[in-house]
Amino acid sequence: MKTFSPTMEHIEHDWYVVDGSGQVLGRLAAQIAHRLRGKHKPEFAPHLDNGDFIIVVNCEKIKVTGKKMEEKKYYRHSGYVGGLKTTTLSTMLETKPAEVLKAAVRGMLPKNRLGRDMLKKLKVYAGPEHPHAAQAPKALTLTY
Repeated sequence: MKTFSPTMEHIEHDWYVVDGSGQVLGRLAAQIAHRLRGKHKPEFAPHLDNGDFIIVVNCEKIKVTGKKMEEKKYYRHSGYVGGLKTTTLSTMLETKPAEVLKAAVRGMLPKNRLGRDMLKKLKVYAGPEHPHAAQAPKALTLTY
């Protein structure tokens, strides 16, 4: 009997909606990355994008532990000399709460074209509404 190797015809992408209110940032990001990668499926293949679409609502209500609100920094560079800009987690949650979760998930995915394609299947919204009702997403309860 030959070993089954999935191809793009065998892959089905489901849609799930996750409520981020009260969830810890790192634990939520780890479980989302696991689902985006497709590691929960028996036909997982590391060279294919066989994960599901994940919609996260209420990401502005995500919590963190310890002193991360004041001490965790996000960096970006303008390209000019001395152009390093830093932002704290508390400021990011006030201005761009969706980017906080996306940055956490991005760090847990592969650093190549495949990882960038997986990240496109993550849809993050600050409030409780999302425009993906036509895809009929199922509610997903995360384990930890």
